Amino acid sequence: MGLTVAMTACFLIFLYVSFELSYDSQHTKANRIYRLVTDIKTPTETLNWNSTSWPFAPNLKSEFPEIELFVRTYGTSMLVRNGNVKFKENALLADSSLFNVFDFKLIKGNVQTALKNQFSIVFSETAAKKYFGNADPIGRTLLLTDKSRIATVTGIMKDIPGNSQIRADMLLSMTTLTQNIDPKIDEQCDNFGVTTFLLLKSGTDPKALEAKLPAFIEKYYGKNLKRAQSHFTFFLEPLRGVYLYSTRDGSKNGNIYNVYVFSVIAIFILLIACANFINLTTARSTDRAKEVGIRKVAGAAKKQLAGQFIGESVTVCLIAFLITVVLSILLLPLFNELSGKSISQGIFANLHHLLILFFSAIGIGLMAGIYPALVLSSFKPVAVLKGRFVKSNRGIILRKGLVIAQFTISITLIIGTIVVYNQMNYMRNDDLGFNKDQTMIIPTEGDPAKLAFKKAIADLPAVTSTTMSSSVPGEGNSVAYSEVENNKGALQIANLDLYYIDYDYIKQFNIKILAGRAFSRDFGTDTTQAIILNETAVKMFGYNSPQAAIGKRFKQWGQEGKIIGVVKDFHFRSLQETIKPLTMRINFKESNLISVKLEAGNLPATIASIERNWKTLMPNKPFSYSFLDESFDRQYRAEERFGKLFLNFAILAIFISCLGLLGLASYSTIQRTKEIGIRKVLGADISSIVIMISKEFLILVLIAVAISYPIAWLVMSQWLEDFAYRITISWWILGGAGCIALSIALLTIGFQTIKVAMASPVKSLRTE
Repeated sequence: MGLTVAMTACFLIFLYVSFELSYDSQHTKANRIYRLVTDIKTPTETLNWNSTSWPFAPNLKSEFPEIELFVRTYGTSMLVRNGNVKFKENALLADSSLFNVFDFKLIKGNVQTALKNQFSIVFSETAAKKYFGNADPIGRTLLLTDKSRIATVTGIMKDIPGNSQIRADMLLSMTTLTQNIDPKIDEQCDNFGVTTFLLLKSGTDPKALEAKLPAFIEKYYGKNLKRAQSHFTFFLEPLRGVYLYSTRDGSKNGNIYNVYVFSVIAIFILLIACANFINLTTARSTDRAKEVGIRKVAGAAKKQLAGQFIGESVTVCLIAFLITVVLSILLLPLFNELSGKSISQGIFANLHHLLILFFSAIGIGLMAGIYPALVLSSFKPVAVLKGRFVKSNRGIILRKGLVIAQFTISITLIIGTIVVYNQMNYMRNDDLGFNKDQTMIIPTEGDPAKLAFKKAIADLPAVTSTTMSSSVPGEGNSVAYSEVENNKGALQIANLDLYYIDYDYIKQFNIKILAGRAFSRDFGTDTTQAIILNETAVKMFGYNSPQAAIGKRFKQWGQEGKIIGVVKDFHFRSLQETIKPLTMRINFKESNLISVKLEAGNLPATIASIERNWKTLMPNKPFSYSFLDESFDRQYRAEERFGKLFLNFAILAIFISCLGLLGLASYSTIQRTKEIGIRKVLGADISSIVIMISKEFLILVLIAVAISYPIAWLVMSQWLEDFAYRITISWWILGGAGCIALSIALLTIGFQTIKVAMASPVKSLRTE
């Protein structure tokens, strides 16, 4: 049972780790593909962006022969319509070279021309069926966006696998944007936001190319940068390293540390199971001593005996392997759900994974069987057949050492589980600085009827208030080139996060004003000449108090005016990031999200009423919504999934440890049956016998507790470093884990010891 549970857990972890490490491995040119990223340094800060500006890639290609091809991608939300069938798609604009750089398979269409012309669309198989069913979509047209631009389907690709950074069900030609929607965008060197990939020619040294980039920046952008008091630095990130290692611009996809953690847990679980096997086999050595003696007298050599015992060990492991295969088939769908991704379609999808498991089972059998085989095959036949077999002190020390090691690992995992749970709880319940409860977010995609819709739903009985904005906490936001008067009276350049809002935003979200005032309809200039900053922005510009910043000048994206208010810092991004400088301005045109504050009650009826108003005023768009608390919590899903997986594997490790402890306790009590009988005849009560037997094992668990504390503290402190706002590992977490471990140990051995202690001494003392 122990081996089966351990091998199943390890196999599932192996599938998870393999999936995480396999990101973008499907591309044959992956080792030559690099993501171009930018550091932007201003007099105020350094921004580490995962994007570049639009003209960088074409200019780099023309300047450096080392670059074979480039691909730019830009994600956007888009309304797509085919007759009455309409969906809001997360589309990806991409250069026509996409299929020459990445190995996304086209089922229909030409890789050279599929994304060449304006308004060319490539759908995934799944997306194509949404619009066209089983009909051939090539050459068919659809309508894009509110302006009903006509686009043509030029290709169908296989669904992009889950282990790809580039994820999309719809690709749109980049020329649609650069030649039609915004023809001047390829000239805007200060317009960042496009993701750029470079395919380097074979033999190119990326570091050598990277070293040439400062001169390129100076040549093309030097004058503009001096005028803007900015400095660019380019870096090349290997494609295969982006998912697990890059944290640019606060974005975090995978986490190599989590991969390490689960790999270590798998090794620990396997070690615990092997320790159990060694412990129980060597503990039973007394029972098999006479068997070994008789075999040796009959002529068995030491090698033959060792081979026999190793063979038994391997056989047990192979039986565990077969059960593991069955369990893995049954548990894989649940494991996919827990991990939040389809790490495997089935354990037979990659047969080499099963071969690795098979040979691992043999390896475990060999490793776990070698020591017991050497011990058992070394017994002297004369001694054991005369009944003078004495247990080795080394064997006793080994078994105790293995029990300590098992529980050290288990307690470390218990502490880790408590820390992960408390960190997740802290992030969910910490004061965010705004009110996110009962808030419904409706994207309008800039529809002209959005103001009428906002007014219509504001009159519904269950709607408390409504507001419009470009962003809400937990979602993305714009970054604006800004100049703000600092404490020395000079305009200081900075790139600041920007929220476009209306008059009701600050009030509805309960954001606290520390100085000045909120936007007001009573002041006509608030729409063009006013800005509000958060505390962090005020500190950035050198002011000692929020009040000191009121009335100071600003320039931002063509508008000038004064600071009219300062709001208390609130977490508009994840708690994994520190709060950044934020600006707020009135802008109705760019405010495309409507936030609706609802009364608690009959939500389905209220949502239905809101949807009816939507269909009346914006019938051509699909109605969609989300709740702010759900959107905000989505940021922590990766950590929550990590916590759930951690908890489940910790429980398995503890379970396996308890199996080993139960086996040893059972065997120990059997070995001491006559001793217990004599003690009872001499007057010992049940409690004293239980304490006597339990004490031996509880001391080992206490030693494990002492060893595990510093290990767990170091490991979990490192894990918490990923969070800008985090809990501290308190004494009660360590103490609680120790108490849990002792309780588990007591429960494990208590039943067996009580049963033996209550047995009749007559039966205990009866001879064979």
